[in-house]
Amino acid sequence: MESIVDRIRYLCSVKGITVAELERRMNFGNGTIRRWDDSPPAVDKFYRVAKYFGISMEELLKG
Repeated sequence: MESIVDRIRYLCSVKGITVAELERRMNFGNGTIRRWDDSPPAVDKFYRVAKYFGISMEELLKG
């Protein structure tokens, strides 16, 4: 099963950016998104990432 972080990595590759660049654009700390493999993200951060990619939180969560 694909993880949230895997989906974000894919979406970043489509946009031509890295996960680290996305974290900078979102004003997240370094490694924030990568840690979502180990612990669930805060809803507000998850929402901001989904909005950045123009998809719903459900689409980001379930793929």
